[in-house]
Amino acid sequence: MLKFENVSKVYKDGFKAVDSVSFEIPEGELVVLIGPSGSGKSTTMKMINRMIPHTSGTISINGKDVTKLNAAELRRNIGYVIQQIGLFPHYTIEKNIAIVPQLKGWKEQDIKERVKELLVLVGLDPKVFSTRYPKELSGGQQQRVGVARALASNPSVILMDEPFGALDPITREQLQGELISLQQKLKKTIVFVTHDMDEALKLGDRIAIMKDGALLQLDTPEKLLHEPAYGFVEDFIGKHRIIQNPDLMSVVDVMTDSVLTALPNRSPEKSLAMMRKQRKTMLIVVDETDKLLGIVSAYDLMKKMDDIKTIEEIMLPAKVFLDSSKSAKDAILLMQTASRGIIPVVDEGEKLIGLVTRGTLLSALSSQWTEMEEEVNE
Repeated sequence: MLKFENVSKVYKDGFKAVDSVSFEIPEGELVVLIGPSGSGKSTTMKMINRMIPHTSGTISINGKDVTKLNAAELRRNIGYVIQQIGLFPHYTIEKNIAIVPQLKGWKEQDIKERVKELLVLVGLDPKVFSTRYPKELSGGQQQRVGVARALASNPSVILMDEPFGALDPITREQLQGELISLQQKLKKTIVFVTHDMDEALKLGDRIAIMKDGALLQLDTPEKLLHEPAYGFVEDFIGKHRIIQNPDLMSVVDVMTDSVLTALPNRSPEKSLAMMRKQRKTMLIVVDETDKLLGIVSAYDLMKKMDDIKTIEEIMLPAKVFLDSSKSAKDAILLMQTASRGIIPVVDEGEKLIGLVTRGTLLSALSSQWTEMEEEVNE
């Protein structure tokens, strides 16, 4: 368990970056820290491994006060992934991943086996990538190596500081999906800092909203959306709503009709090229009459590119969808079980007419609130 007890960080000039923050993260939970610039989210995370020393209060891991531990040893037992990745350019990928196990005195053969295991885990072929150098890898591949390095010594806690922020949308979507898969397998305690609310809603078991160094609310995505504790939380989520009776709004009002579609026999190469061109991370599969068949994500497509001939082979059946007669409230309730966080909308003949995402829900409901405010002000 990771525990903060009345933790503050005050700089010499009197600036209080973190103000008496208290929370607990049980083992195996992924908590996202999010807030505007200067909210204290990165400082809070960096105090865990003592990259930034806290001024007062107690931070403990599994009951041990971090200030009582040797700083170097503490950091070797905490995985750390940053946006800039931080790979050593003159080291091979194998050597980059092996750094912490070597510092901890692991046997050479154990290190080699661990490196191979981790490369497979993050989707990189050890035979291909072990001897390459960082400059020979794409940004997404380098970030996978960064994740592998953070996992190398099997730490109980992993810190991730906006790790996917600099990546293109498709690669970012892919790595978010891989992180979700890894977390389901490994159940690590992860503290993840981001400025992207969509990313927070997608990844977090719980989300911590911070402002001016204070922790305003730490809750599940669903509770934050439905029960924001402060007006700032509502505004920051983009929710401007304690929803104004979504029963009265049609699902058509909260969907987008800008949908990328393809037939099931389309090749993976052409599909991915189309997704990149239109900057989409999801492809909706339909038949010749536009009847909904399924969903293909860029993440799955890139992962299985060499193993398939058509996208039908990796298509997820569209088990969760709504017909156009349903309400926005139906979409809100169904979003928790929606594959990849999207809900196709169909007409009476099950022909695709649009998509609902968390983003379209928040945008539409926020717009509704703004219009109501304008009417009141008039």
